Amino acid sequence: MKKSLSIVLCVARPYKVYIYTGMWTYQGKPFEPDDELLGSYQGFVYCLTNLKNGKRYIGKKFFWSARKLPPLKGKKRSRRKRVESNWREYYGSSEAVQTLIEEGATFEREILRLCQTKGECSYYEAKLQFEHDVLLNDMYYNEFIGCKIHAKHIKS
Repeated sequence: MKKSLSIVLCVARPYKVYIYTGMWTYQGKPFEPDDELLGSYQGFVYCLTNLKNGKRYIGKKFFWSARKLPPLKGKKRSRRKRVESNWREYYGSSEAVQTLIEEGATFEREILRLCQTKGECSYYEAKLQFEHDVLLNDMYYNEFIGCKIHAKHIKS
């Protein structure tokens, strides 16, 4: 098991301050994209690795989410705004991983693949989960694989 430097970083965003440890890495380097790079991708497939026991979790996360805004004056339809998601401080949706983090466990967060569409994210998440037998291998926290993907969403 390789040693990892734990970094505590405080990032100021408009109206919020995020504090998180263990930055995301991509291709062996810290991942801190500029607005142009971030704008050209919908999300990523990632692997969390428990630094104490080497157990992993494979999942996906989107960079963007939609916020519902009230309708403009005189209009009936609500509006939507694309805003950055909580990907910077995200540690997966696994309850087991969340519990371990609350108890003080340290995880390495690695981006395995950047994806241009949500369909591409779903496809590569499921592909990697099946390739690594995450449901049959005790070295993974994953408890289920869920996907519904249409070919037109991943073919460019």
